[in-house]
Amino acid sequence: MTEDRADLPPGLALSWGVQPVQRRGPKPALSVEQIVAAGIEFGDRDGFEAISLQKIAAHFGVSTNAMYRYVRSKDELLVLVHDKAIGQPPELPSGWREAATAWVTAQVELYAERPWLLDMPIHGAPATPNALRWLESMLQAMADTGLSQHDTLGCLMLLDGYARNYGDLARQLGAADNMPVQAEQVGQFLVPRLIEGGYPMLTAMYTNQEYEDGLDDDLEFGLTRILDGIQVLISGKS
Repeated sequence: MTEDRADLPPGLALSWGVQPVQRRGPKPALSVEQIVAAGIEFGDRDGFEAISLQKIAAHFGVSTNAMYRYVRSKDELLVLVHDKAIGQPPELPSGWREAATAWVTAQVELYAERPWLLDMPIHGAPATPNALRWLESMLQAMADTGLSQHDTLGCLMLLDGYARNYGDLARQLGAADNMPVQAEQVGQFLVPRLIEGGYPMLTAMYTNQEYEDGLDDDLEFGLTRILDGIQVLISGKS
């Protein structure tokens, strides 16, 4: 399918397979699919900053200007790379609560595998095929809860935001693991200062080894609290 869609946001038409009207000239040497695949490869290997038209052009041995035959801008490239990189959502189990747990866990795992996805700019509501498939799968899972469409979308935004926040925190703590900081030494340094400075609650947590850098069971704990809150909302509608 080919048509001019200059009035649409960057990447939207291409993500749905709608190609721009072909102009006269030599047959394209590359494809959008090849360019997107290279963008994902660069992201997986070197992070978000490595995804650029210039670097992809050099990878294929063409000029940067030649890339604009395939994508209109870097924004368009990023939209296409993001949608391809997130892929299809997992098959969700029965029950909205179990489905939500699987949905959030899958996102956290995706961010662990491809942390550069967390650096992707957000310009609006999802509109590309895979992003909408993730949304659709969870909308279907919550279809029988009795919530309004507005409330259901609000719940999904809450769950999505939790997955993103947890994924980003896990990434930053993972990077901090490389720093030469010993938790025991930090505790030995802080505890007397916490006692002297009037931090009784934090002193108790440090003494009981409850105040730690690791995430431990934080994903399950936080998610359970969110799901409990959604259950209250659902129960209030019945």
